[in-house]
Amino acid sequence: MFTLSETSIVTAIVLVAFGILGWGFYRARPFGKLGILAWLQSVVLMAPWLLFFGLFAAGVYINIVGILFLVVASAGLYVFLGKQLRKAGQDALLQQRATQRLAAEASPELNTAPDSQSSPGVGELKIEVLSIPEDDLNAIKGIFGIDTFFATETIPYQEGVIFKGNLRGEAQEIHNRLSGSLQERLGDRYRLFLVENTDGKPVVIVLPSRNDPRPMSLPQKAFAGILFIATITTSLEAAGLLLNFDLLGQLQRLPETLPLGIGTMTILVAHEIGHWVMAKRHQVRLSWPFFLPAVQIGSFGAITRFESLLPNRTVLFDVALAGPAAGGIVSLLMLIVGLLLSHPGSLFQIPNQFFQGSILVGSLARVVLGSALQSPQVNVHPLVVIGWLGLVITALNLMPAGQLDGGRIVQAIYGRKTAGRATLATLILLGIVSLANPLAMYWAILILFLQRDLERPSLNEISEPDDARAALGLLALFLMISTLLPLTPGLAGRLGIGG
Repeated sequence: MFTLSETSIVTAIVLVAFGILGWGFYRARPFGKLGILAWLQSVVLMAPWLLFFGLFAAGVYINIVGILFLVVASAGLYVFLGKQLRKAGQDALLQQRATQRLAAEASPELNTAPDSQSSPGVGELKIEVLSIPEDDLNAIKGIFGIDTFFATETIPYQEGVIFKGNLRGEAQEIHNRLSGSLQERLGDRYRLFLVENTDGKPVVIVLPSRNDPRPMSLPQKAFAGILFIATITTSLEAAGLLLNFDLLGQLQRLPETLPLGIGTMTILVAHEIGHWVMAKRHQVRLSWPFFLPAVQIGSFGAITRFESLLPNRTVLFDVALAGPAAGGIVSLLMLIVGLLLSHPGSLFQIPNQFFQGSILVGSLARVVLGSALQSPQVNVHPLVVIGWLGLVITALNLMPAGQLDGGRIVQAIYGRKTAGRATLATLILLGIVSLANPLAMYWAILILFLQRDLERPSLNEISEPDDARAALGLLALFLMISTLLPLTPGLAGRLGIGG
């Protein structure tokens, strides 16, 4: 049976969710069909959670198969609504273009090329921005046109220049055309960014290519190598602790730790290979991974930097998701195979409370091991422990904060503003959880000092990933939550986990 406090918490979550949806509908109504479709997408994404927690509060539990079915169905509806939203948006854009064309024909003076502008901003730019020669500036202004980006204002910005104006077409296509024209005129000396201004309107920013990310220096590579060796050491030490001995004090028992240590390193390497393969596919350079050694579980993953500018947010999403996908799949396979191989004579005997620490792991164990989870000590194959460690490492890196993989995924799907808010919310949540779990404080400090900044903007920051990618990102975040969120005692009892 559920306790009063558990039911109250779940009920509060459901009420808050309905409040958010109601506020979203209120905000969406003034935007007509586009606003309502966007709001419906939010409803579809929250529906599995509302149903799960709502039934949970009523004392009804949906097993992991049912939850995954709900998530898949939700993702399918999300993609369908996204197509309808895109179609409605294209219709609105065509109407807007027709209106602009009629206005331009009615006022021929609007068709003058942006090169002929004589606004005060241009005059100020020639004086203030000394890093861009006047000839280069004129060449840059010459790439714009009424059929691509009609520049109306020129503003100095850092070592480059901002052009305000009107975007006349699909963002990715226009960015490709403008970037191609810029390269034809000035070679590889400048980079063109298409981003949203603070008022939500597209602007073009041109910066010298000397601001591009730099390759790793030799000392940085040496430091990455040292961290890799340290991670191997901590993975073996963690394996020793799981086997109830301290490896550093009993080095002669090193061979006993190799299977677990190698298993953990396999998952870490699979994660980084996933990033590397996808980056190579998109012709993006990555730094060497800076592994994070940790005695508790061997490693907390790795920090990897981009060494080249990203063409768009889709590439950011693909590279960010590829690592957790590879590491997570390997971990999940190890966990499932380990559960299937578990028997009364297995190497590890772990308390049944172990399976209460994760909704995902506990649910899978209940399906495979059944009534064995009611015993105080459960016999499991070593692959179960390795798979569980890998899922935890993957889930920690999927937290929606800063330059973690989860933060990059949120930034790619929802933009920089939402990613910044998600980072702040994650840090606050980790601070609260750290009152009961010191591991959360470690991650809060790690994010705050090393990973809190968002990824730098893509060259085309306006175009969003497609709906299929958005659905995959939400599925990854769902698996992160289901891995890190523990089972309540009441729910564990209903599942038959524990005495």
